[in-house]
Amino acid sequence: MRRRVWSSAVVLAAFAVLVPGVSAQAAPERGAAPLPLDQLFDNRAVSDDTRPTEADFDGSGASLSAQALTAAGWTPGRALTVQGARLTWPKRQPGRPDNVLAAGQDVRVRGRGDALAFLVAGTGGSGAAGTGIVTYADGSRTSYHLTAPDWRTGPLATKAVALTHLNTPHGQLAERPRLYVMTVPVVTGREVASVRLPRANGLHVFALAVRAPATGWTGSWSTATGGYPTVGPWTDRTLRLVVHTSVGGPRVRLRFDNTFAAAPVRIGRATVAVQSAGAAARAKPVAVSFRGAAGAVIPAGAQAYSDPLGSKVPADANLLVSFHLPQAVPAAPVHRLAQQRSYVSAPGDHTADRSATAYPTVLTSWPLLTGVDVSGGPGSVVLLGDSITDGDKSTVDANRRWPNVLATRLLKQSVVPRYGVLNQGISGNRVVSDRYPGDGVSTDTAGVSALHRFDRDVLAQTSARTAVVFEGVNDVRWGTGAEQVIAGLREIADRGHARGLRMLAATILPCEGEAQCTPLADVERVEVNAWIRSSGAFDGVLDFDAVVRDPARPSRMLAAYDSGDHLHPGDAGLAALARAVDLRLLVP
Repeated sequence: MRRRVWSSAVVLAAFAVLVPGVSAQAAPERGAAPLPLDQLFDNRAVSDDTRPTEADFDGSGASLSAQALTAAGWTPGRALTVQGARLTWPKRQPGRPDNVLAAGQDVRVRGRGDALAFLVAGTGGSGAAGTGIVTYADGSRTSYHLTAPDWRTGPLATKAVALTHLNTPHGQLAERPRLYVMTVPVVTGREVASVRLPRANGLHVFALAVRAPATGWTGSWSTATGGYPTVGPWTDRTLRLVVHTSVGGPRVRLRFDNTFAAAPVRIGRATVAVQSAGAAARAKPVAVSFRGAAGAVIPAGAQAYSDPLGSKVPADANLLVSFHLPQAVPAAPVHRLAQQRSYVSAPGDHTADRSATAYPTVLTSWPLLTGVDVSGGPGSVVLLGDSITDGDKSTVDANRRWPNVLATRLLKQSVVPRYGVLNQGISGNRVVSDRYPGDGVSTDTAGVSALHRFDRDVLAQTSARTAVVFEGVNDVRWGTGAEQVIAGLREIADRGHARGLRMLAATILPCEGEAQCTPLADVERVEVNAWIRSSGAFDGVLDFDAVVRDPARPSRMLAAYDSGDHLHPGDAGLAALARAVDLRLLVP
């Protein structure tokens, strides 16, 4: 049975220390008409670097830098899409009120969707949190709980953007002030009329919007960004990425993410085509647009969706998504382990090329591109995992990851809906620990923890209906105890249920014989698996451990399924995982 339970992090944040010296304006009288957010602005957060005293964000004279915001692409009045929500950075000049301190104000907000998105930050050193109310057009109400991590000490792993410095009356500080986009659920399909902000000292709201539903769209392919490594550098190059669809449809749209970035990135032009072989297209690639323009500039931490394109996309097929990078790109958000060869061109815009001639360089990662959606369909199943879901040790270019095999099974049956399958595995990922800190250029691309990426990589995915969580082996292999892993998995289940998702968990595979899979690690693994099977925290269990283990030695994988490293199944083992899924469990 689904339970609406707030995560432990949210509950703890509700008891945040009150901020001394910062007071919010008095709440309006009951019955007062809700006002647009910008008419409630009562705090100055942004100053010009040459005039740092014109703003006082936190009550001690510190403020955000207008120049640092501009360098990140966050200019006044700029629309920003983050986690699928379209928010507008306040159209205010430095030194003018640009945010509101939450104190029970009623904000006029209209729209239907699955969530409210808040652009927020807390001040005072420990963040801020409180409970507010959503009022719907039919007069009904629901409550929500909002947390705003602190702008100077909050987690970098979950921030929307971090800036290069902050301003104080005594000069600049080389810190990384951050802003956050936090989403809270609303009743899907019911029109929102207004939102009452929480009463919470030090909770600043810059923007607020209803996240529009992805009505009529199904996610067909996706990947998760695991870091922000150096690339190329690419200047005036076209990337031609090869991705494999799960379901097809008569229209298509693309999603690009500038996750973890400190600076904007420009997409010059982009096209879609069905692959013939290598970098060659079956037919002339078709151009996509972005809000009517040929390309897009994606601010740091934001994303861009292409306009719907009336071009039929087949199911279970390789697409070529080509995009031109006209300006220097020395680092980019990347999914490292593609298990698929993609291509980089010689100089120039080669997005429209049908032939492979201009694409001499092989690329084994997926930079920037994070999603391909198709019109129609019943929605998507999201698979949140590590290297086993990522397809490590599967045959390159063959699409034999277990999510691919599962997608093929769904296409060939008619018992349950033919869902899109979205692979959100990241090699090396963990449930409770960040491998990549979430900010800065890094050589580690194993991502922030499943806890920290859950909102972006599951809740914000297109038409997500069901999520499967298949992680934990990297935690226990590197010393995290079963109790911590269980707490993390429970929190993930609760957060998914709070958003109306069906939540499934897969048991952790045995890995005896791999260097880090010690007897002690196996004890922790077995304890986590026992909890997954018996706790009832999830709506269903995929017992992958039972599928691949050697009955004569349960701590080891069957040789027939082992890729040879004793940790990752090979093609046969991955197929066995996918075949073992009871497809009826995927139905909400």
